[in-house]
Amino acid sequence: MKIDILSIFPSMFASVFEESILKRAQDKGIVKIEIHDFREFSPDPHKKVDFPPFGGGAGMLLRPEPIFECVESLKTEESYVILLTPDGQIYKQEQAYSLSLKMHLILICGHYEGFDERIRTLADLELSIGDYVLTGGEYAAMVLADSVIRLLPGVIKEESHKNDSFTNHLLDYPSYTKPRVFRGMEVPSVLLSGDHKKIAEYRLEESIKRTKERRPDLLER
Repeated sequence: MKIDILSIFPSMFASVFEESILKRAQDKGIVKIEIHDFREFSPDPHKKVDFPPFGGGAGMLLRPEPIFECVESLKTEESYVILLTPDGQIYKQEQAYSLSLKMHLILICGHYEGFDERIRTLADLELSIGDYVLTGGEYAAMVLADSVIRLLPGVIKEESHKNDSFTNHLLDYPSYTKPRVFRGMEVPSVLLSGDHKKIAEYRLEESIKRTKERRPDLLER
C-alpha cells in the first residue's frame, strides 16, 4: 500500500511513523508513506496557502490551488482520496478494514479555520475521527493511517485484530497476565483451566457484557 499525506506541517509525522509497528511495516515494504507539503504548490510568491474568507468571518481558509495541484500530481487510477474534516462521516472500524484493501490512499489534512469548499470535490470520502475539533487534520491522518496499516497482511498477527474492540460491534473482552494474584485481585480461574472451548465462551460472554455496560449502542447496530 502507498499512503500520501498532504500537510503544511510535515515534521509533525516523524515521531509517529518512525516508531514501533508503523516503522516495521515500512521497513518490510508493506506500506510506503510520504508526506507532502502543499505549500510547494502555492501560486503565491511567499508560498502562502491561507487567506481570509470571502464575505468575512473569523480565521483563515486554505485556498484550493495548492491542494488541487498536489493531489493531481499524485493521483492514479488506484488512488482513493480522503478529506479529513470535522463534518465528515464518523470513522468506524468497518471503514478501516475497507480502506486496508485499497492500493493507494491520499489523505488531505485541513488546517486553520477550514478550507475552500471547492476542495471537497477532490475527495472520494470525507471522514471525521470524532465529534470534536482539532487544530488540524494531521492528528486525524495519523489515527487513520495507524488504524489501516495494522490491518495489512504481515503487519501484526491476524488473530490480534480479529479480536479487537468494535469487531462484530463488540468491545474487547478483559485480558490478564502474570501474576495470577495481584493485591488480592485474582485471574479468573477459567483462563487457567486449559479448556479452550470454555475460555472462548467466557471471552464472548464478557465481551457482550462489557459492550452492554459501556457501549449499548454498538449492540443496537
